[in-house]
Amino acid sequence: MVTNTTIETLLNRRSIRAFKDEAIDDDTRATLETVAQHAASSQYLNDWSAIRITDPERKAKFAEIGRQPYIAQAPLLYLFIIDEHRNARIAARKGVDAHSDAWMLTSSYRFTQAQNDAVLALHAMETAAYSLGLGCVILGSVLNDIDALIDVCELPEFTYPVLAIAIGKPDQDPAVKPRMPRSMQFFENTYPKDGDDAGDDVVLAGLDEFDEAVHQYYDLRNTDRPVDAFSDQIAKVGVQSVAGKELLPRAAAQGFCLDC
Repeated sequence: MVTNTTIETLLNRRSIRAFKDEAIDDDTRATLETVAQHAASSQYLNDWSAIRITDPERKAKFAEIGRQPYIAQAPLLYLFIIDEHRNARIAARKGVDAHSDAWMLTSSYRFTQAQNDAVLALHAMETAAYSLGLGCVILGSVLNDIDALIDVCELPEFTYPVLAIAIGKPDQDPAVKPRMPRSMQFFENTYPKDGDDAGDDVVLAGLDEFDEAVHQYYDLRNTDRPVDAFSDQIAKVGVQSVAGKELLPRAAAQGFCLDC
């Protein structure tokens, strides 16, 4: 592999869940937010926003929703959202009714693209934070109760929460998680065919070794309890009910036309 400081930053990223009780200065905060704004934007619609959570009571509510107490201790906490509300207000100034059949920015296509844009912006912020010696953890857990999250942040029509991120000076030094072999995630031209012995060999090549690496990683982190291998984790999680199953009706309640 070739390398430089950017690549090293990306290869050494780890989720940090313990932060020093030190505020992040305004210049650093401005840098992180500006970097997020420079991420790619589908059709240049800028259809995402981020809510900076500074109120202790709202932080505590985030921690309650995510069932992770450390969220409330994060020096910086952001919720990234799909935001077609701003675009609807902009269009209204030009005489366009966002509630008319002609308005397409609340379609399922735009919902997905705006969600992608929000994730790209968040990831840019995360990478910038790591490059400055900060630590981060991306918080999908705040989607445990989307209705409560919408209420906490007073999200208006045509907005929807995507992910949150907590940022601060690290107060822990966890090991980098193992990654599965590239051969299991990068394929040439087509996806290996199901039911083909050769295809299965490609998709699952190195799985046994990866299972062992993941088990060893978690065994070192959690000496008081055993942790399943990667394959067993996938089998368990795959059959559990998740909050995401309720995403579509909740999104529709925010004004998105998910059948469009």
